[in-house]
Amino acid sequence: MSARTDDPLSGLLGDAKAATFAEEIGVHTVGELIRYIPHRYVKQGQLSAQSRPEAGEWVTLVARVEKADMRSMKSRKGKMLVVKATDGSQSFSVTFFNPYAIARALTPGVRMMVAGTVGYFNNTMQLTHPNWMVLPDEAGGVDSVGSAMMLSMAGDAATSSPTDATDPADLGEFDRPFIPVYPATKALQTWDIWRAVRSALDAVDTVEDPLSDAERDARGLIAADAALRAIHLPETSDEIDAARTRLTFDEALALQVALARRRFADSGRTGPTCDHVEHGLEDALRARLPFTLTDGQQTVIGEICDQLGSGEPMSRLLQGEVGSGKTLVALLCMLRMIDNGYQCALLAPTEVLAAQHHRTLTTMLGGLARAGELDAEDPATRVTLLTGSMKTAGKRAALLEAVTGTAGIVIGTHALLEDRVDFFNLGLVVVDEQHRFGVEQRDTLRSRRRDDLVPHMLVMTATPIPRTVAMTVYGDLDTSTLRELPAGRRAITTNVVPQYLPKFESRLWEVVDEEVTAGRQVYVVCSRIGDDGTAAGAKSEEREQRGQGMPTRSAVEMFAEITSGPLGRHRVELLHGRLPADEKTGVMDAFTRGEIDILVSTTVVEVGVDVANATTMVIVDAERFGVSQLHQLRGRVGRGGLPGRCFLRTATKAGSPAMERLRAVEASNDGFELARIDLIARREGDVLGALQSGESSSLRFLSLIDDVDVIADARVLAAEIVPGDITLARHRPLALLVESVLGPSRAAFLAKP
Repeated sequence: MSARTDDPLSGLLGDAKAATFAEEIGVHTVGELIRYIPHRYVKQGQLSAQSRPEAGEWVTLVARVEKADMRSMKSRKGKMLVVKATDGSQSFSVTFFNPYAIARALTPGVRMMVAGTVGYFNNTMQLTHPNWMVLPDEAGGVDSVGSAMMLSMAGDAATSSPTDATDPADLGEFDRPFIPVYPATKALQTWDIWRAVRSALDAVDTVEDPLSDAERDARGLIAADAALRAIHLPETSDEIDAARTRLTFDEALALQVALARRRFADSGRTGPTCDHVEHGLEDALRARLPFTLTDGQQTVIGEICDQLGSGEPMSRLLQGEVGSGKTLVALLCMLRMIDNGYQCALLAPTEVLAAQHHRTLTTMLGGLARAGELDAEDPATRVTLLTGSMKTAGKRAALLEAVTGTAGIVIGTHALLEDRVDFFNLGLVVVDEQHRFGVEQRDTLRSRRRDDLVPHMLVMTATPIPRTVAMTVYGDLDTSTLRELPAGRRAITTNVVPQYLPKFESRLWEVVDEEVTAGRQVYVVCSRIGDDGTAAGAKSEEREQRGQGMPTRSAVEMFAEITSGPLGRHRVELLHGRLPADEKTGVMDAFTRGEIDILVSTTVVEVGVDVANATTMVIVDAERFGVSQLHQLRGRVGRGGLPGRCFLRTATKAGSPAMERLRAVEASNDGFELARIDLIARREGDVLGALQSGESSSLRFLSLIDDVDVIADARVLAAEIVPGDITLARHRPLALLVESVLGPSRAAFLAKP
């Protein structure tokens, strides 16, 4: 039979098997199956040498038999065969029951493939009665025999008599230089996948190429059809390399085309046109600033305002160093919108941050934010706060100010996304800490538009973003970057404090006492709330960094420890996400007013919190946080012109990967360099997962670390194609590539206007 890449799998495999492929690995079409790539290969005559798997994990191993012993079973009658084998990296044992026929096949020196669930006994890996098969070997002279299930991957003929499973089978497909091994599950094993892939490749005459001959030649790439056949059925390692190079570009192109479709979806649509208004709120705030804007702030404001006046909807990412003045930039742009008769919405991820933004903006604006009050300046507007925990009367008042247009700026949390929230004339949506919100959430506010005008959108993040992440996770946004810190802002001094060095530990708390005695304030940040809770945002890396069973200090425990010790004579309070909203607000307000000396908290203080008198931060169990998160946390101190200090308290051993990351934070205040280190330390899937929405994706090769140039090249090509054919109607092979790589619903979601 013949098939096209967009055909459903049911036509090739039947309904039952197609349903299994969809459920187990998220593959629905012939094209998606062909792009379900092996994650490794076993070379003819070589062993598999894979890393040590965890207990309970389903594995497929290629190994050589070292020893085979027939033993009597202790608990019941009968025999068992215990085979000792090696896969090139480790030895393991395989146990078979009723093994007489198997014993004739699995003799010392035989090369075999086994698939089963891993267990451990005395630290030795074991597989019990797995599926198995003897593989062809360069040495020759060995029949290909095995269990019925494994022999089935050779073809239907091998399974016609499953009870006679040790008969030699026609396993010519295994007599090849490289045997592919696929990411598999217990219900859908690597041989099932390989057999299905071979059927798909046989059924598809030629995979249509999304690249023209000229586009391929310019990049030195092989054809898509050749790449896909070589990746599944390679003859040489050079073929594998050439196929990987082509498929890496395909993944980058699919991603960039999907993002470009979203980026250019607003082309031809109209956004609010907002030019500078003399003697308006923007001019009034500039006139009252006690400092001069940095060159970086001026440049970024110019970039944003150019788009605000273009008549096209803006979608822009504003990133920058901690303390670089992003909030002021956003406020000046919001005031320009208000001067032109529009409202602005500022979406924050937490109530603590929303309340902090409200305090910061109203303080900056003073009488400019008190329209309708006796001490209001002229001109003036109102800044309104809307959160889920507000009492009914407060919510009603905020909703009324939004819908009547009384409020020029409405600040809120997820409560702003509720259907009942309406605006009189929304012109700009500002999203703070974009990584806390999905694409769909940030677009919900944008849909609250008046007439056909599409509100502008400004996304802010205080976590510097590596270039590849900006081109992928944020690839639908233009980017502005603030690197320069305002004059007078000093670098923060950071020290790693190993808990196993008592003098260092003692000195840390002496510094805390000295700072408080001098009238300063201190944060003590913990990774979890208490015995039954973990702080939002904490990176749990215990297994890698600390080992099983190593205790960590919760915020509740640290609060009790501090208040019961010498520091208990100071004013100490506890703040975490499970406190009632009014209590959290009360604690934060008291700390801002200087009524609390030491604030023991979780990561609710990670972003946006701005207390000028706070000079010192102690991060407990610092290894449990990501590098960028540590940089973000320490940015809460030293914001008032006084020197800032940060202590990274840890039980991590010297020389461990976790300690190396902490030393990197200690050595550098460059958030962009730390973001690069953080990306290397993290699994790239965690980053790209933001684009995958839980749906299976074929992003097998693309690396955010190694493929910067590939991603940039694909972005340029996508920008050449998409504006003239946003639906890809004239680029059908490219449309199929996007769906095959990203999955149909993710591709459609990213393309939504």
